[in-house]
Formats: sequence, C-alpha cells, structure tokens
Amino acid sequence: MPALFRRTAAHAMTQSPASLPHHVAIIGGGPAGLMAAEVLSQAGVKVDLYDGMPSVGRKFLLAGVGGMNITHSEAYPAFLSRYAERAAHIAPLLREFGAEALCQWIHGLGIETFIGSSGRVFPTDMKAAPLLRAWLKRLRDAGVVIHTRHRWLGWNADGSLRIDSPEGEKAISADALLLALGGGSWSRLGSDGAWMRPLAQYGVALAPLQPSNCGFEVKAWSELMVSKFAGAPLKNIAIGLNDDVPRLGECVITATGIEGSLIYALSAPIREAINQTGSATVHLDLLPGRPVDKIQVALSKPRGSRSVAKHLHSQLGLDGVKAALLRELTPAECFADPLLLASAIKALPLTLVNTRPLDEAISSAGGVTFEAMTENLMLKQLPGVFCAGEMLDWEAPTGGYLLTACFASGRTAGLGMVEWLNHRH
Repeated sequence: MPALFRRTAAHAMTQSPASLPHHVAIIGGGPAGLMAAEVLSQAGVKVDLYDGMPSVGRKFLLAGVGGMNITHSEAYPAFLSRYAERAAHIAPLLREFGAEALCQWIHGLGIETFIGSSGRVFPTDMKAAPLLRAWLKRLRDAGVVIHTRHRWLGWNADGSLRIDSPEGEKAISADALLLALGGGSWSRLGSDGAWMRPLAQYGVALAPLQPSNCGFEVKAWSELMVSKFAGAPLKNIAIGLNDDVPRLGECVITATGIEGSLIYALSAPIREAINQTGSATVHLDLLPGRPVDKIQVALSKPRGSRSVAKHLHSQLGLDGVKAALLRELTPAECFADPLLLASAIKALPLTLVNTRPLDEAISSAGGVTFEAMTENLMLKQLPGVFCAGEMLDWEAPTGGYLLTACFASGRTAGLGMVEWLNHRH
C-alpha cells in the first residue's frame, strides 16, 4: 500500500487522538465527491477537494440540460431492480440514502422538487445550476477547500499524491483519500478513465470500461435511410430483446444505427449479446396498441390502384420513418402477404453489431469491482483509499437511477472514511 497511510498509522502511535488533525483529499468534484465532502466536513474533518476541470460538477450540469432528473419515485423493489446484477451491492447504499432521503436533502438546500408524469423527480425549476450553487456555498461555509484545474496522476514513491496543477506538479499528503473520478464517458468533462492505470499498478481488481446508456450501430443503412431519416424520432413503439416483454417508448434513427431513451434502457443486455456473439437482434413493434390479427384484417382489405405505401397509411396510419424501416428490414415478398407483413410490423427484426464509442455514451459500465472493496467502499489493496460514484462497476438506465447511486455511494464512502480515521487515529 502507499507509504502515506503506513506513515500516518505510525504517527498515530505517538499522539493522542484529540491532537491528530484529520485531513483528507477527495479527487473528483461530481455528486459522489461532493457528497463525501459534505459528510466529512460535518464530522469535523479538513477536506481538500481536487478536480481537473475549471469548475466542479460539469457532468452534473450537462445532465441537467433539458431538465434535471435527480431521482425516481417508483417503489423501492422496482427502483433497486434497475441496477440488475449489481442490485445486491447497491442495496446497502440505497437503504441508507435512497430516493426519498435524496429529495429531503435537496429540500434542505432550499430547492423544491416535483414528480413528473413518468415518475421521475425534478427540481421545480428543472435546472441543475441553482442546486449546485447552493450546495457549493454550504460546502465552502463548512470549510471544504476546492482546487480546480488539479488532476490526480497517481502516487509518488513515498505515498504522497501526485497532483498536476497550473503551477506544476505537486506532492500532496493526506490521512485518507477518496477517488470519485467518474467512469469513461464524456471525457471532455473530465471522466476519461485515466485513473484505471495507477489503481491497476497496485493490483486493484478492475472491470473494463464499456459504454452504457449508449447508441448502437447497424451493419449499414441504405442511402435513403441515412439521407432522409437520420435524426428522425421513432415515437410510440416498443422494443424487445430475446423473450423479454417489449418496452414502450421512443428512440431516434441515426446515420449509423439507433439511439435514445428506449434503446438506452436495453443497452446492457444488447451490449453483452454483442460481446458474446458479435451481434444482437432486437424486435420493434411499430404499432404496439394494435394486435397482429387486427393489423392483418386491415392489410387484407383491397387496395385497388393505391400503392402499398398509401395502403399502409390509410389502413394503419403507418408512414414516414416507420414505413421506411418496414421497407428497409422486411423482404419484398412479405408485402404481398398480409399475415407476414402484419407479423413484421409487430416484430420487426433489427440487428445491431456495435456500440457507439464510449466517449459518446451517457454513462459507462465497468470500473472498480465491489469485490475489491470493503462494505464501506475502501479498497482492500489500499487501506485508507476509498472509491465512489460512476468509477465503481455498476450501471443503471437513465431516469434518476445513475445520480441516486452516485450520491448514495459518496455518502457511504464519506461515512466509511470518518469511521476509518477515528479507528486508525
């Protein structure tokens, strides 16, 4: 482990607990790092927070563009299920600081919230900036010192932290360290995954970073699909993968494939299918409100001299990008058979072959594994070093789940640091 924490422990033997100043460094000024800073400062710990960007909370602010979805109001069992195979690891964090506690905390900053029709929870003004401003004021009033344009590079041989700053590289010592460096998406906002290398050098178990809540590519669209329908929204559809019940929602056709909230919700199983077999086939229901037999009856009506396109429009209201997709993905012979065409409309196969690049993804999967940490998020390989936020190996769909777990993990790590400091000193 870094010599920093060996030296701190030895120093503790020569002084009384009351004489030891508790001082921690936090790397990363997103929700997880800021929440840990609040917990620590409230416990009387001196906190220096370092962030590589010119200001903190940049990804948090960008996530609020178009409406700051802070959490979700659905019942706890459904909420927890959004974390899939990592639900068991996220559960202890949410039990201590879940959606309701997060809302109460926001109200304590003077920011009111409301529940939207989808169950998502928003600040009343829908903005992230007022919340962040109020929070930063409270942190600074509590004595938290924030250093921007300071990037963590790893450890020096003596265990001190290597920090690149506008004045050059600095060596920083602290009694404990929290890493809250985000995942690997949106690198322009600071989450570039560069933290994996120094952790790997100390044998910390890491899962590879992968795109999550991301778009996917098809092998190739036709020229017509790209020129006329790239950017077109697909509304009121359902998408299913394997034998799962199709999900209702909307998404967007892109020049390379498909993206949007409906496809993001399925991004984890789609990505894993591609990893395992090289592709994943989802099925689109273009008319989720109509059963296949009713569609067949409508298509069986004589169309006279009308084209198939006009027949689809007049009988089913199917036109635009939906009709184009049907043409793109359905064999020509199906258009002469009402049953085959109705079946295609209800389960149109779309084969996806790649994720879009990690840097384009809303979030990332992979990172520090939970098996590498204690229950209070301290690294087993590096006592005194804690991790929180998106750099942990978990993922969740958009809808407030990502932010809630980031806040909760920051709080758990902060409390864990307080406990560790008190025990060691």
